[in-house]
Amino acid sequence: MTDPASIHLLIVDDHPLVRDGLRLRLGMLPSIASVGEAGSAGEAWDWMERCPPETTPNLVLMDVGMKDTNGIDLTAALLEHYPELRILILSMYDNPEYVHRALQAGARGYVLKDAPASDIVSAIDTVAAGGTYLSAAVSGRLFSRPDPKPVLTPREAEILKALGQGQSSKQIARDLDVSVRTVETHRQSIKRKLGIEGQAELIKVAVERTRD
Repeated sequence: MTDPASIHLLIVDDHPLVRDGLRLRLGMLPSIASVGEAGSAGEAWDWMERCPPETTPNLVLMDVGMKDTNGIDLTAALLEHYPELRILILSMYDNPEYVHRALQAGARGYVLKDAPASDIVSAIDTVAAGGTYLSAAVSGRLFSRPDPKPVLTPREAEILKALGQGQSSKQIARDLDVSVRTVETHRQSIKRKLGIEGQAELIKVAVERTRD
């Protein structure tokens, strides 16, 4: 479980009734300090950019199918700018392809909208604590198929290439005009996606990919 009132949650869903229900239910949890809402990609970006630092969302509950955008694409885009953000997909679709794409985009979990409320709460607590959560129905379908080749985001691929060229995190941060902490967060995401444990193995893979 997370510390009390440690989660600043943003709900991204284009259905007002869904947002209202989630806000009322989740806003009562002791672990959630604040709940914001966005009905579109534009509203989600506005919320992230305009919130005071002390209430900036650190966890997003993201729908997949929205009118103006795909929640999976929005997940990848948000994580490019906010790599420490944790995103949990809440969807009506249990298609394994959606799940694979969501995880490859950087989502930390995938839970179905028709799951019991207790499952959604467990998913939020698990993801907020740094874990990964999949609904039982999703997990069953997902792991009955071979894993696809991991897909890195454009920024992750850029950083991996730079690592393969011998650049340090500090050099990469300077070239990309981001913080060293942001580069390190991307490095951790690359390791997680590629199943890499140590820094030496990360550099080895980076060099091998640079030669391909």
